[in-house]
Amino acid sequence: MRADVQNLFIGIHMLYIAHERDLTLSDMLPELENLGYRVAEREVKQELERLTQENFLTAHGDAFSLTGTGIEEFKHIQEKLQVLCAEVLTPAQAAAKASG
Repeated sequence: MRADVQNLFIGIHMLYIAHERDLTLSDMLPELENLGYRVAEREVKQELERLTQENFLTAHGDAFSLTGTGIEEFKHIQEKLQVLCAEVLTPAQAAAKASG
């Protein structure tokens, strides 16, 4: 996967996790590895900083939480993902069933 696409997915995962609970850098590394991403701590830290600069996350100590802007962005992402998944995954699932 291209690095820019991977970073986009990682950012979405971070917003999702922050929507559920506060997150920390030390929490994110194993979480992302469990999802199949191979990233260095530096890359995760950069993405957290980017999301903070864009006002989607706010830092308090070592933890990050979702801001009001982050909540709105996450809602927009969810809407777009629903459309994207319907377009991309449904035909793939139908083709798999037809050939299986």
